[in-house]
Amino acid sequence: MSYTTKKLDNSQIELKITVTPKDYQKHLESAAVKVSERVAIKGFRAGKAPYEMVKKEVGEMKIMQEALEQIVQESFYNAVKEEKLDTIGMPQINIDKMAPENDVVYTAIVALIPNVKLPDLDKIKAKKELKEVDEKQIGETLDAIRGMHATEILKKGKATGTDKLILDMDMFIDKVAVEGGQAKDHQVYLSEKHYIPGFNEQVEGMAGGEEKEFSLDFPKEHFQKHLAGKKVDFKVKVKDVYERQLPEIGDDLAKKLGQESMDKLKELIKGNMVQEAENKAEQKLEIEILDNLIEKATFDAIPEVLIDAERQKMFYELKADLERQGVSIEDYLASVKKTQEEMHEGFKEQATKRAKASLVSRQIATENEITVDDKELDGEIKTMEAMYKDNPEYMDRLKRPEVRDTISMTIQNRKVMKWLKDKVAK
Repeated sequence: MSYTTKKLDNSQIELKITVTPKDYQKHLESAAVKVSERVAIKGFRAGKAPYEMVKKEVGEMKIMQEALEQIVQESFYNAVKEEKLDTIGMPQINIDKMAPENDVVYTAIVALIPNVKLPDLDKIKAKKELKEVDEKQIGETLDAIRGMHATEILKKGKATGTDKLILDMDMFIDKVAVEGGQAKDHQVYLSEKHYIPGFNEQVEGMAGGEEKEFSLDFPKEHFQKHLAGKKVDFKVKVKDVYERQLPEIGDDLAKKLGQESMDKLKELIKGNMVQEAENKAEQKLEIEILDNLIEKATFDAIPEVLIDAERQKMFYELKADLERQGVSIEDYLASVKKTQEEMHEGFKEQATKRAKASLVSRQIATENEITVDDKELDGEIKTMEAMYKDNPEYMDRLKRPEVRDTISMTIQNRKVMKWLKDKVAK
C-alpha cells in the first residue's frame, strides 16, 4: 500500500491511496466466502466453495465489489495511523480505479480535528428538573392498559363515549384528492386523540351505514407538512360501530397482566413512569449542558465533511425510525414533498451543532485526561458480542480496529458527559 497527502481548506486533508493486489488478496478471499453463502455453487455447501470456484462462477469483479468496503477501511485506517493524523468523522471516498488483478486506487477526504477553546467550566451551570409522577398520570396509564384489553361488541346505535368506528375516508383540497389521503377500514377510537385534530368530534354520533362530508383546518405545525395549515375536505362512510367494554379496575385485571394485585400493578406502573421521567430529565440536562458549552466555546472552521457525516447519520436515524413504524423513507419524502437532497440541506444546522458537540466532548476528554482503557473497551465489546452472537457479519465487524476505535469513542463520550454532570449540574 502507498499513499500521498494534500492539505485542503477548512481543516481537511486529502489522501490518494493505492492498494496492490498482494495487499488486498486476503479481502478477496474473505469476500468470496460471503458471496458463496448467497450464491449456490454446484458441489459445495453454502460458504464452503474454494476461491477459484467462486471466481469462476460469479467473476472476480463481483468478488472485488464485495471486498471493496474492507479494502478501503483497512488501507485508510493504516494510512491515517502512519501519518498520525488526528481525524474525526467518516471520510468521503471516491474510487478512482478498480479492476481485477490491478491496483485499487481511491481518494479519501477526511476532516482533521479543528481547534476548540472551551469556556470556563466553573461558569457553566445546569439544573436537573425531575417531574413528579402523580396519581392522575398513573390513572391515565391504567386507562390506556384497560383500552388495550377492551372487549369490542358490534352495535347498531350511534357512536358515543369510548366506541370504535370502522370507516372509509377520502380527503380533498380544492376538490382535488390528496395523495395518500384515502383510507379503507380506518379505525377511529373516540376515547383517543386522532392524528387529525377535530376528526373525532365530526364522526361522533354517526352510525353504521351513514355518510358525512365536512372540512377541517389542519394546524400550521402539523407533522404532515403537505397538509399543515391547509383546509381539507373529508368524505367518510361509517361501516361499523363497536361498543368497547373496558375491564374493571381490580385484582382480576392485575392478575391477567402477571401481577398479584391491583396495588402491585399500580406500583409497577409508577416505577416504570418514574424511570421514564428520570431518563427524560437526564436527557434534558445533557442537552442543556452541551448547548451552553457549544454557545460559549470558540471553534476553528468546522470541516464540511464532518457536517456531511452528521447529516448522513441523521438521515439513517430517521430512516430507521420510520421503518420501525412501517413507513418507507420514499413515502415519507413524498408526504413532506421534499427530495432527499432537500432533506439533507435542512439537516445542516442540527448537523453542525452535533459536530460541535462531538468536538467539545473530545476536547474535554483531552484536557481532563478522560480515557478508555482496554478493560473497559473489551467489556463493552463482550456485551455487544453477546447481543449479536447470531449475526456473523456484525461479529466480524467488531474485530476491526476502526470499529474498536468508534466503540472506544462512544464510551469516552459517556464518561465525559458523566464528568460534566458531576461538575456543573446543580
